[in-house]
Amino acid sequence: MRTPVHPRDALFCGEKPFPALAAAEHFAGSEKLILKALALQDELGPVFDITCDCEDGARAGEEEAHARMVGRLVAAPGNRHGRLGVRIHDPAHPAWRQDVDLVVGAAARQLAYVTIPKATSAAQVREVIQHVQAAAQAGGRTQPLPVHVLVETHGALHEVFAIAALPHIEVLDFGLMDFVSGHHGAIPAAAMRSPGQFEHRLLARAKAEVVAAALAHGIVPAHNVCLNLKDAEVIRADARRAREEFGFQRMWSIYPAQILPIVSAMQPAFEEMAGAAEILLAAQEADWGPIQFQGELHDRATYRYFWGLLERARATGMRLPERVLQRFF
Repeated sequence: MRTPVHPRDALFCGEKPFPALAAAEHFAGSEKLILKALALQDELGPVFDITCDCEDGARAGEEEAHARMVGRLVAAPGNRHGRLGVRIHDPAHPAWRQDVDLVVGAAARQLAYVTIPKATSAAQVREVIQHVQAAAQAGGRTQPLPVHVLVETHGALHEVFAIAALPHIEVLDFGLMDFVSGHHGAIPAAAMRSPGQFEHRLLARAKAEVVAAALAHGIVPAHNVCLNLKDAEVIRADARRAREEFGFQRMWSIYPAQILPIVSAMQPAFEEMAGAAEILLAAQEADWGPIQFQGELHDRATYRYFWGLLERARATGMRLPERVLQRFF
């Protein structure tokens, strides 16, 4: 009896696999909030990642103590899902190397990713990546440590394709508030929320550029926060618009009540998921050759689309058919 070929082996031979990441990324800046987020992650499962924030979380003069706390929590048994990352200080801040050395040094194996904020050039990002990977290797990590890069400056947007081409980058994040602030009043404050954040020409251009650069290099594009902390419909609408109109596949959360609306908005429709499952099961039976399904022709080009849809469905916590779980996951 032949062994069925897995979609990753059949459809992406020799290519960089697209990261299958949680749809929500929740920021927590203090020990109390990180522990609260970990408890929620245990309750809901790994449908969201947690970013421990050294940049905005550490008080001035307490950067070292804060970084040590983050490293300790990432390395602790409470990090059961292994989905804690860290946002370090920006490359112009004197504490960024210390953040890397302390957090990565304490938890190189357990850390999910390092986020670099406020970069202004690809050369600057490259320097940080090199330091991160050296610290990870020194800490005993055998695989490269994924890096996320915040695009929130004019320089980063100008070089976004060069940044996306750098090694070990897993996510490109769009940082709305700093990007708006950097325009010195040319973009009104109202554009920090909907509908302006999606409709102002400068912001729509920036978001489209970030997504295009990310997807061209096999990187997940992540959308900025929603300023409304508790209205689930507003949060869900922002996440859905980010996904459907701009192609973002992940979104930041800054309040626990934002997590589930983001996850639900990023999920594929149930009918899409069910159809993708049936097509891929039939394709595997046909050794990934062309098939007819409900009167339509499908081949490897559409299979790749449907496999990405199934991976996104699983990452957002959708219940997949049992046959799909047995065959593919």
